Amino acid sequence: MKLEKYTSEFRYNFKLAYPVMIGQLGHILVSFADNIMVGRLGAAPLAAVSLGNSFVYVAFALGIGFSLALTPLIAESDAEKDIEKSRNIFQHGLILCTILGISMFLMLLLSTPLLKFMDQPPEVVELAIPYLKIVALSMIPLMIFQAFKQFTDGMSQTKYGMQATIFSNIVNVTLNFLLIYGFWIFPRLEIRGAAIGTLVSRFAMMFFIFFILNSKDKFKPYFERLKRIEIHKKYFREIFNLGFPTAMQMLFEVGIFTASIWLAGTLGTVDQAANQIALNLSSMTFMIAMGMGVAATIRVGNQKGLQNFEDLRRISFSIFLQIFIIEFIFAILFFLTRNFLPTIYIDNAEVISTAASLLFIAGLFQLSDGIQVVVLGALRGIQDVKIPTYLTFIAYWVIGFPVSYFLGKRFGYGSMGIWIGLLAGLTVSSIFLFIRFNYLSNKLINKNNS
Repeated sequence: MKLEKYTSEFRYNFKLAYPVMIGQLGHILVSFADNIMVGRLGAAPLAAVSLGNSFVYVAFALGIGFSLALTPLIAESDAEKDIEKSRNIFQHGLILCTILGISMFLMLLLSTPLLKFMDQPPEVVELAIPYLKIVALSMIPLMIFQAFKQFTDGMSQTKYGMQATIFSNIVNVTLNFLLIYGFWIFPRLEIRGAAIGTLVSRFAMMFFIFFILNSKDKFKPYFERLKRIEIHKKYFREIFNLGFPTAMQMLFEVGIFTASIWLAGTLGTVDQAANQIALNLSSMTFMIAMGMGVAATIRVGNQKGLQNFEDLRRISFSIFLQIFIIEFIFAILFFLTRNFLPTIYIDNAEVISTAASLLFIAGLFQLSDGIQVVVLGALRGIQDVKIPTYLTFIAYWVIGFPVSYFLGKRFGYGSMGIWIGLLAGLTVSSIFLFIRFNYLSNKLINKNNS
């Protein structure tokens, strides 16, 4: 049966993807916990978390995007049974990720004064600045963690990143409860308490994955420290050449969502708070798609290492079909629960009503969002990153953002107009990227058969 050659891969696709999904969701659940607990303090604190995180999301996109380069490189060398090559890629990647984490911390710290010049509500800016300064430091442990996580993902050992993020979320929720509202000997720090919880939980996540991997015999060969003579520019160059375009792809997409936060902020506190609720919920489903995207990178990277291009295409299309089904279910759920979900965050009727209208659009773009991130994962697996970077820039910033700006600001559609622009950008991106993958996978098969 023709369909069965794709559906037969579903079980293994999901086996690889679900720990990554949980791991990626862990990053968003840190924000989710902050939003729910801070939302009980009122619309202004919730909007402040949104504004502060809008800067963090930019750094997050750059960092996560760059670290994703390790996965296809490790997956390819793992399929080739080349332990020494995997060790070199991992440890050179760890050095680069650490440097990037420190750079991101300094970038966020130095950017905090910009909050005062962004035409945002003054009460929101006043709360957002101390929050951002504390969370900025968490970029260092986050990036070190990412190096370990993407290494294990490339080895098809996706459960360790999941375990670390689950532990991190337990730490974060506990500290949020103690520090946001104050309990026993712990002071009531409100929004600063949420930031401290995020910071401590990310250090906990970094130490957890280091100690658990260091205790496993199968990882011992990869943890043998590089000698100075073993550090080569070629590995840094290989990782950078794949990581920089990948980071740009993530930045272009996350950037347009960040721009939606800033645009919504110019419309007032209610729109900004509603935008944060819809963004946080849609980010969760995006991380599910990210998990499938990483599975696509791993499986495609393996098949590339084996030079088995017909299976590469077949497996990729099985993941495309699987994410389509998953995202269709999410779309239905968003439509049906759009009036209820915002009430989890806040009891402000105006914010809830605005957020519900945004979730309707979020339901519409579930399919295109899922397809584009999974196809990007497959393209990353065959190490095609430069052309997709241009395609995503066109989709989000030549098409998506102008639609958001003109509908939201010029034509008076407000937050709805902003999110229609997001829908346009994601849809165009998914079409462009699918056409690219279809062309390249056919080209690889024809070249191999000739």
